[in-house]
Amino acid sequence: MTAKKENVYQVTFSDQSMEQLNKLPTDEQLILMEKLTGVTPQSLKKPSGDLGKFQREGMPLYRLRASERRIYFEVKDDSILYCHYIVPKHTLSDFVVRFKLPVTEEQLVEEHQSFWKYLDTLK
Repeated sequence: MTAKKENVYQVTFSDQSMEQLNKLPTDEQLILMEKLTGVTPQSLKKPSGDLGKFQREGMPLYRLRASERRIYFEVKDDSILYCHYIVPKHTLSDFVVRFKLPVTEEQLVEEHQSFWKYLDTLK
């Protein structure tokens, strides 16, 4: 009897997510990569636990909890997990991504005071 081949995704990173990954200690990098490589087509069909799904501009995005970080990614070509953002949990950046506020990637990595100035402009 032959073993069934398990679907494995290729993982790619945006500039922001690669920069954040490189800043982490090796042990935290390994935790993140272990979580990402554990994502399967079956888990994407029925996200639960550390994996969540939401829509942004009609595109499904996923949020993966990994230790003290949150990874936001999409699936491209049914074979690639493209990581858009890696952010610390319970931070302003995490909030902005989750609640789909209209900001650019550059604004996500700015300091908190810039975010409050941005909110003031929405009045």
